[in-house]
Amino acid sequence: MDPNKRRFTLGRQSSMAPADHEGSNSVASLPEQLGTAMQLLFEASNGNIDGIKQLIGQGVDVNVADFDDRTALHVAACEGHVEVVKLLVENGANVNARDRWGSTPLLDAKHYSNKEVCDFLQRVGAKVPEVSKRVPMQVANPADVPEYEVNPKDLNFMKNTAEFSMYRVAKWHGIQVFVKEIPLDLSNQPQIVASFRAELALLQKLRHPNIVQFLGAVTQSTPMRIILEFCEGGDLHFYLRKKGQLDVGKAVVFALDIARGLNYIHEWKPEAIMHRNLKPRNILRDRVGRLKVADFHLGQILKEDDLPASDAKDLFDTSRHYMAPEILRGDAFDKSVDVYSFSMILYQMVEGCLPFEGKNIFDEVVKNNNRPSFKMKSKRYPDGLRDGEKLCLIPSASGCPQTWTL
Repeated sequence: MDPNKRRFTLGRQSSMAPADHEGSNSVASLPEQLGTAMQLLFEASNGNIDGIKQLIGQGVDVNVADFDDRTALHVAACEGHVEVVKLLVENGANVNARDRWGSTPLLDAKHYSNKEVCDFLQRVGAKVPEVSKRVPMQVANPADVPEYEVNPKDLNFMKNTAEFSMYRVAKWHGIQVFVKEIPLDLSNQPQIVASFRAELALLQKLRHPNIVQFLGAVTQSTPMRIILEFCEGGDLHFYLRKKGQLDVGKAVVFALDIARGLNYIHEWKPEAIMHRNLKPRNILRDRVGRLKVADFHLGQILKEDDLPASDAKDLFDTSRHYMAPEILRGDAFDKSVDVYSFSMILYQMVEGCLPFEGKNIFDEVVKNNNRPSFKMKSKRYPDGLRDGEKLCLIPSASGCPQTWTL
C-alpha cells in the first residue's frame, strides 16, 4: 500500500465517522516507514509545531490527505491544537476540506468542543456545511435489515478511479467492485433519496449479461451506497474518447450489446422499464469487452396509458446530445426515447463525433426537428445499418422501432 494513503488511526477521529470507527491513543514517537503525508498528520495529531514546519519546508503539501480524505487540519482541529491549526492555515490549508464522511475541520472542532479552534476557523472563512447523521432508510428493528445489506467496514476503497468517474472502486470480500455513493450533504434531500430508492428497487430485479450486476447496498448508515460488479474496461465515454471513430464491425458488436440490454428492460414483465438517460457514460465495459447498461437512477417503470412528462432541465447537460426531442420539450414519452438515445450512441461510434457537435441541441432537435448529418461515405456502412440508424433518428422518438427489431 502507498505509505501516503494509509488510514490515519491515531487520536481522535472524524466527527462524522461511523460509531465503530475508533482511533487509538497517540504515541510519543513517529512510527517507522510512514510517507511524508502521514508524517504531517502524525505531527499535527501530536501538536509538534517544529516537525510540521520542517515537513512544510521540505515541500509537503499541507492539504495532502490520508485514505479517508482527512487532512492535517482535520486532525489538529480534532485534537484542539490551536497553534498547529493557525500554522497550517497560514500555509494554505483548506479550511473547508471534507473527509470521506463529509466532515470539515470546523465540524470536527465543534464535535470535540474545541472552542478556540472553532472561533479561529470561522474568522478565516470556515463554514458549517449542511450535513446530518440521520439515515433516511434506516430500520428500527434489526430483523428488518434487507438481505442485500453490506457492512461498510467490508469495503476497502482504492484511489485510482480516473477511468470510472461515476464510481468509487473498492475491494469487497476479495473481489473488486464499483461503489456508487450519495454524498453526505445530499443524503437527506428527498429527491436524491427517492432516486436512490428507485434505482435500488430496479437493480434488485435485473439479471442479464448486458445489464450491470447489482451485488448489495449500504442503507443502514451514511453515506448510502450501491455496490455493483466491477467493469474494468471503464465506461464507453472513456473508451470513445481514447479510440475515436470505431471500426464498423466493432461498433456493430457494441451496438448489439446495448440493444440486448435495452430489449431486456423494455420487455420486462409485468411492466416495461425504460432507462431515460442512456449515454456512453452510463454504459460499462467488462473484462472481455462486453458492454453493460448501467446507472438506472432515472429509470422508470412504464405502466399502460401512463406516459410521464419530463423537465429536461433536471437532467445533466452532458445528456442532451443523446436525448429524444420529447424529453427535451418536456412532452409525454415512452420507451422509444431509449431507442433514439441508442441510435445517437451508434452514430457517435461509427462517425467518430458527437451528434450535433458544436451546435445548440435545442435549436437543432426541438425547434428544427433536425437529425445529425452523416459524414462517412455510404459504402463504409454495412447493408441496412445506415437505413436502420436513420429510422431510429426520425424527429419523433415515438416512431422509432422496438428494441427487439434492432
